[in-house]
Amino acid sequence: MTRLFCSLLFVFQLTAASAQGWPSRPIRLIVPLSPGGFADSPARILAPKLSDALGKQVYVENRPGAGGTIGADLAAKSPPDGHTLVVTGTTHLISAHLYKNLSYDALGDFTHITMIGSGPYVLVVNPKKTPAADVRQLIAAARAAPGAIDYASSGNGSSQHLVGALFNRMAGVELNHVPYKGSGPAMQDLLAAQVGVSFAGVPNVLGHVKAGRLRALAVTTPKRWPELPQVATLAEAGVPGFDATLWLSISGPAGVPPAIVKRLYDEIAKALKDAEVQASFRAVGLEPASMPPDELSRYMRAEYEKWGKVVRDTGATVN
Repeated sequence: MTRLFCSLLFVFQLTAASAQGWPSRPIRLIVPLSPGGFADSPARILAPKLSDALGKQVYVENRPGAGGTIGADLAAKSPPDGHTLVVTGTTHLISAHLYKNLSYDALGDFTHITMIGSGPYVLVVNPKKTPAADVRQLIAAARAAPGAIDYASSGNGSSQHLVGALFNRMAGVELNHVPYKGSGPAMQDLLAAQVGVSFAGVPNVLGHVKAGRLRALAVTTPKRWPELPQVATLAEAGVPGFDATLWLSISGPAGVPPAIVKRLYDEIAKALKDAEVQASFRAVGLEPASMPPDELSRYMRAEYEKWGKVVRDTGATVN
């Protein structure tokens, strides 16, 4: 017992010492998705605030590819010293079910620090390509011609991919998935009427909806989005029970010392209360919200099971 106590005391002292000297160099915040996308903008909003608070630069490094698994793998294999962080969230857990040979555990190989926000996707159509006036008309058109209507996503294994797959299952339709290398190219082809439908982030479509280039049919969350108050939820618009809330969190490799986790959580929570940060988050389609590490871990476990069921039930694959 004495030997065990001494060992635990040594680990505690070592952890405390490492936390006291942290951060000793710039902190890398990996965004495992494309620049300018759903995960990228919030990271770039937070980074300067955290740099000021921690006294060392927090810089964003995009490592996109394979549904976010390339960047996640890099983070999982980094030293757990608090100098490498990664943006996790819905796509992180979806990819864990879609990609069968991952070299990491999406839950167990990470230290989950805090949620940073959540928001909807908007179901939009290009009226020149898909002239549906509402969700019921889109469903009717899709049922009349299975596989004839394309929907664009930011890539195989992305949250856009799986939200579309969930819509197919719950609406009883067969929209054809067209994956792109990022949300930017997907939006370009949607605007050019090369594809007719997408589930896209609010900031990517808001201006186009207001200008009449795209038509917003519904949002994917259980509640309407304040910037699009006239746009119904999918549950209201004809797909009862539909809920695809997109969320983002900050994680590190497994084993980040608790004192560093607490400091990061405290500083991120503080930054999320800043009025400027809140306004910037809402402008990119996120409602800012922190969540303590233990609560986040429970939430991620539930989301992991939820999206795993979606993958199984829809038969979604990375094609």
